[in-house]
Amino acid sequence: MRANRVMKTFVRATFLTASAATLVVSLQGCVLALAGAAGGGALIATDRRTIGTQTEDREIQVKAFSQIANEIPDSHVNVTVFNRRVLLTGEVADAAKRQRAEDITRGINNVNVIVNEIAVQSQSDFSSRANDSYLLGRVKTALIAEKGISANDFKVVAERGNIYLMGLVTVDEGGRGTDVASRVPGVVQVVKVFEYIQPEAAQALQASATAAAGAPAVQGEQVEPTVGAVPSSSINAQPLEQQAPAPVSNATQVRPGNPNSKTGQ
Repeated sequence: MRANRVMKTFVRATFLTASAATLVVSLQGCVLALAGAAGGGALIATDRRTIGTQTEDREIQVKAFSQIANEIPDSHVNVTVFNRRVLLTGEVADAAKRQRAEDITRGINNVNVIVNEIAVQSQSDFSSRANDSYLLGRVKTALIAEKGISANDFKVVAERGNIYLMGLVTVDEGGRGTDVASRVPGVVQVVKVFEYIQPEAAQALQASATAAAGAPAVQGEQVEPTVGAVPSSSINAQPLEQQAPAPVSNATQVRPGNPNSKTGQ
């Protein structure tokens, strides 16, 4: 009887913890949506990618995820695509399956670059994935609160406490966004998967995206091209809880894709 009571208590506590995590993520999602609206419209309206590229990225993501799930069913692989750059994260049982996931992705049309960050280990559990969802919301909220950068310029992925940052950004923007993410409590490591552009190109892309959305362009501060090391610190505009900066690294498993594939997949 006592054992049964202990088990019931454990199950109830686990359920409440999961429910709380889900609620927090949902509330953060509301905050993000409201913040985006308050900033002047839907976030996608100022995406630096063209509408065509955004559509292409979604097609690549759906195809890669579907094919990997079909061919490696006993795995946990997430596919994120930004500007035809594919990030693979998650867990598989062995190196052969890790390579197979990459090969499947390479066979899809219009993939420029593949960043394979899949870990060879047992699959993450429910608690780990719930924590990742929580961290994802925290990082996005911190990016929105940071002055001088636009959260919409960053694609954020969370996996086992690691934060992966993608996007078309300047070196300065990437450095500031990375520093913000690294200070979010609970973040284990930040991995940069950026595609860097010059400040002039960033302003041109921003103006083009704003014009496409039918809104007046906002003149940003003129910034000289950044030279040298990425800044390691920034001033947070909001009194959000912070931790000492987590380790930061560049993605190392970067391999060419198959941009000219004509397989029809």
